[in-house]
Amino acid sequence: MKKYKLISFLSSIVGILMISSGLLLSDTNRIAGLGDISIEEFNIQNLATSTDNIVRETSMKADDNYSDLLLSDISMNTAPSGVYRVEVFDGLTMEELAAKLNRSLRAEISGKGYVIASKCLELGVDPYVATAIILHETGCGQGSCSHIARTCYNFGGQKGSGCGAYQRYGSIDEGLNGMISNLYRNFYAKGLTTIDSIAPRYAESSAWPAKIHGYVARIRAA
Repeated sequence: MKKYKLISFLSSIVGILMISSGLLLSDTNRIAGLGDISIEEFNIQNLATSTDNIVRETSMKADDNYSDLLLSDISMNTAPSGVYRVEVFDGLTMEELAAKLNRSLRAEISGKGYVIASKCLELGVDPYVATAIILHETGCGQGSCSHIARTCYNFGGQKGSGCGAYQRYGSIDEGLNGMISNLYRNFYAKGLTTIDSIAPRYAESSAWPAKIHGYVARIRAA
């Protein structure tokens, strides 16, 4: 609105100046050399042209200021990057969860937190429990992983073939994904979703649940 009021005001000034010039020059004789254009016509035409240029420049500046104002408003109202936070588990983002798991992973599975976290979330398996079982069954939490983990990429003590009585996998990532898939298929999908309910079918040792709980506590606190 301010832009249009300014242009209207300038137009009014132009009109007044043109009328005043016409009255002052009404008695002026035509000057030789100017052809058919009188002094008053010459001055009024030039005045109109100059004023029109002023109005146009002012309008353009007003447009620029108006655009700058709009851009300023947009910039002020645009949320800065990183405002939105997507929590995937235990109040953590995917990156934070992977980093937390990584702080407990050693040896051959060092830095594999993202692989474990993504597969667990895909299948609805608790990533702390899965990681705890991996650490306990392979010894990766204490130092070097077990022989079947190093040579057959079996990180859960899964029975099968290709590695004696155990399942052989083609890579570390494949072995981790296979362990989590097995945990889902044979336990979570059957309603066995807690350490104590998993224990009787996963291990014969009565000490197994307490050890897994201990690993979970350590992972959560890392």
